[in-house]
Amino acid sequence: MKIYLGADYHGLDRKAFLMKFLAEQGHQVQDDGAFSHQEGDDYNDPAIAVAKDVREDLGSMGILICDSAHGMTIQANRFKGIRAANCSSPESAVLAREHDDANVLCLSARATDDEAAKEIVLAFLNTYFTGLERRVRRINRLDEREDYD
Repeated sequence: MKIYLGADYHGLDRKAFLMKFLAEQGHQVQDDGAFSHQEGDDYNDPAIAVAKDVREDLGSMGILICDSAHGMTIQANRFKGIRAANCSSPESAVLAREHDDANVLCLSARATDDEAAKEIVLAFLNTYFTGLERRVRRINRLDEREDYD
């Protein structure tokens, strides 16, 4: 599977760990930044890059890592077709995939160590959307929006 990864300066070490782990699992991984430790960098840039890549590459997944994962989750979800979920446990990752067909996993660098992140990522990648009609209907409504212009 193709997996796009992004992090702000808080998540650089976790991103490096996951990139190596995912490559060892046979996944094709792409680093969408940040590429160096610049305290105070904007989480928006890697979140935008991952969201755009996942949207354009059907069947791919994204992983975003920042301090709390809240900002990246919000930023990624601004893109039509992206369903980013902030998951703090394998159980929450399973539900995000089964119920909401999430395609971008957001992790908190502060709240997850390498082993916890690995377990959450495995749960996310190894779980599939149930495809129930009511869930499909709800997902299709996620891209409804008001005109903000």
